[in-house]
Amino acid sequence: MDTLASAPTVKATILDPWYNRGIGGERDDYNEWLAEVVHAACHVSEHVFLWGFPEILAYQIPAIPKGFRLLAWLTWYYKNCPSVVGGWRSAQNTCLHLAVDDVAVYPEHFLNQEQLERWKSGKMRFIPGPTSVIETPLNIGFVGKREQTGHPAQKPLAVIELLVLMATRPGNTVLDPMCGSGTTGEACRRLQRHTILCDSSPDYLDITCKRLYARRSQVDDTYGSQLE
Repeated sequence: MDTLASAPTVKATILDPWYNRGIGGERDDYNEWLAEVVHAACHVSEHVFLWGFPEILAYQIPAIPKGFRLLAWLTWYYKNCPSVVGGWRSAQNTCLHLAVDDVAVYPEHFLNQEQLERWKSGKMRFIPGPTSVIETPLNIGFVGKREQTGHPAQKPLAVIELLVLMATRPGNTVLDPMCGSGTTGEACRRLQRHTILCDSSPDYLDITCKRLYARRSQVDDTYGSQLE
């Protein structure tokens, strides 16, 4: 909340809180707390992406801040989750895409070169953007091994990159105040966007720091001292 209160205006904010079960514990006022976080994010963003399980995020629909609308109910579908809850094996995560009325989105970022040329010449009646169901496996076992950082709830780059591409252009800034393993930062670096990252866990910040600086020949000692 401190980060959201002091953040500059950004193009998009990605919120991926713990889901009020398992790791992170539970709190009775979770729905009210989450609504406050979403409202704070909407004060500094044109787009807000909110992750969670559908049975949790459903309570946030009536609390969408004035001036924002539900642009899309996104479903991340994965078949390789080993956990079973109440007899059902979990296979989905929900992401609410909230956006300011009439704000721009960029489905053209998903076009191939031939489609892009047709769109620029005015020969395309509509832009075939990505579907609202994202089918990407979990990073577990040998799947996504190169991406894995040891974070217990790490999302694949392919999932986060879709959000960044739809809501931003190169050079825009994305805020992630619950950055976990730094997937948003890695996605934005690959896509030439800026990021503001933080997390309440020093351990996760350490994972993020190592991940984002892994390709540099030298780690910035000043950055490391600031993190401490």
